[in-house]
Amino acid sequence: MGETITFWVLAVVSVSAALGLVFSRKAVYCALMLGVVMLSLAVLYAVQDAPFLAAVQIIVYTGAVMMLFLFVLMMVGVDSSDSLVETIRGQRFWAMIAGIGFAVLLALAVGQAAIGDPAGVTGANQRAGGNVPALAELIFTRHVFAFEVASALLITAALGAMVLAHRERTRPRPTQKDLAKARFVSGYPGPLPGPGTYARNNAIDMPARLPDGSVSELSVNRVIARHDVEDGRLPDDPELAEAIRQAAAEEEEHNASIAGPKEDR
Repeated sequence: MGETITFWVLAVVSVSAALGLVFSRKAVYCALMLGVVMLSLAVLYAVQDAPFLAAVQIIVYTGAVMMLFLFVLMMVGVDSSDSLVETIRGQRFWAMIAGIGFAVLLALAVGQAAIGDPAGVTGANQRAGGNVPALAELIFTRHVFAFEVASALLITAALGAMVLAHRERTRPRPTQKDLAKARFVSGYPGPLPGPGTYARNNAIDMPARLPDGSVSELSVNRVIARHDVEDGRLPDDPELAEAIRQAAAEEEEHNASIAGPKEDR
C-alpha cells in the first residue's frame, strides 16, 4: 500500500516537473525542474529495492550533472536572452517532421505494449545476493556489448569535443616569468577585479563597479562584449555601454593581430 501511494505521489510530482522543464522559459527554472525529476526517480529506485541505483542517481546525476548545468548557466549569465536566428536553414521544418515521427513511433509502441503484473527487483536481488551483484551480472554478461558500445560512444564524443574545441596556437605559450613581466609593464601589477563586483547583476557580461562607483573596464569580458555589441544587447546605462564597446573594440584588435600571422603563412 505504501509503495503504491509513493508511486502515485512521485508520478504526479515528476510529470509536473517534466512539463515545467519543457515549457519554462528560464534556463535556471529548467535546471531546477530537472533536479526534481532526478530526485523523484531516485526515490522510486529506492522504493523498488534498488539502493545502488538510487545512490548513483543522486550522487552522479543530481549531484554532478546538475551542478555542471548550474555552473554553465552562471558562466553564461542568467539574464542573457536566447538567439532566435536560425543558423541552419530549414531546421525548424525538419525538427517538426522528426517530432511527428517520434510521436507516431511512441504511440505505436504504447498501443502494442502488454501490461502485466509488476515483477520488481526483489527476486533478482535474492538470486544474485544483493542489488549490486545483480546489476553487475546484467551489465557484464547479458548487456556487456551494449554497455561497451555506449562507453565507446561517450569516449568518442569526448574526443570529438576536444578536437572541435582545439585552437591552433600561433605563438609560443607565455611562461610565468613572461606573464609577471607583462603585468608589471602594464602598470597594473595587482589582480584584476572580478565581474559583478559592487554591481547589481551577477552575470559575467556585466562590468565591475569600483568602490567610487565608476566602471572598471578591466573586468569586462572581451568575447562576450563583442557579441553584445554585434547583437545590440547593450545596457541602458551609458557608462556601462561605453565600457562594453571599448572591450569589444579591444577584442576585434586582438583577433586582427592573430589573423595577421595566419594570412602571412
